[in-house]
Amino acid sequence: MARQYGGAVGSRALTYSSYLHLDELLACQVPLSEGPEHDELLFIVVHQVYELWFKALLHEFRQLQESLEADDGVAAGAAAKRILTILKTVVAQIDVLETMTPLGFGSFRGRLESASGFQSAQFRQLEAVLGRRSTSMLEPYSEGSPERAAIAAAMSRRSVFDSLLRYLAAAGHRLPAAALERDVTQPPAPDPAVQEALIAVYRDDPDAAGVCERLVDIDEGIQEWRYRHVKMVERTIGGRIGTGGSAGAEYLRSTLFRPTFPDLWEIRSRL
Repeated sequence: MARQYGGAVGSRALTYSSYLHLDELLACQVPLSEGPEHDELLFIVVHQVYELWFKALLHEFRQLQESLEADDGVAAGAAAKRILTILKTVVAQIDVLETMTPLGFGSFRGRLESASGFQSAQFRQLEAVLGRRSTSMLEPYSEGSPERAAIAAAMSRRSVFDSLLRYLAAAGHRLPAAALERDVTQPPAPDPAVQEALIAVYRDDPDAAGVCERLVDIDEGIQEWRYRHVKMVERTIGGRIGTGGSAGAEYLRSTLFRPTFPDLWEIRSRL
């Protein structure tokens, strides 16, 4: 009788390769350049791995928000720690990409045509989960496409910070009703009343303050990734227009030093 690992009677035994679908996975790296150019395989692998990490981050952010809204600070802290560790890995991948010289990238860049990292639907979903609300995020995707629908759905749900405020309110902290009942389809803005509540949290509730600090860690990790991404692009293509007609490094620089959770930063000088 064939050994089974959750499959039907007579099915082949599960293997490392079949569990990970390695045949399909390893067939997905298809260079476009003739030869092909040596650096193109690295470029493809790194960006495919980014998309896998984005998928994992979306999964972990769901866990983080569910834990916060279930008033489970321990589980929320664990999810935040995993998110931060993944972010550090994502940043470290830039070291690998930076082994590619401008000439190496230029040898196949023209074949990318309109393809651009700005078209990553999963990264746009991550931005939405973190609170970004902008119709411009939908523009690269056609009406009715699954990518557009997923980003729009993410922008219609509560952000991570909205979930944090619910966690703090459930823990007995006095949060302004306007912040708890705000229209989550609109971008959040720094709120002095929320900041007053956060100061009280930090002074009176070490456990809840610890959860807040994990979000600050995540915010710092995202800012670190953005900075390293900018420098990598500058190092590779300088000030040229990015693939797909994007603004390249100029746009990326405009995203620097914009905190994801501004209220958690604004209170620093008052603690």
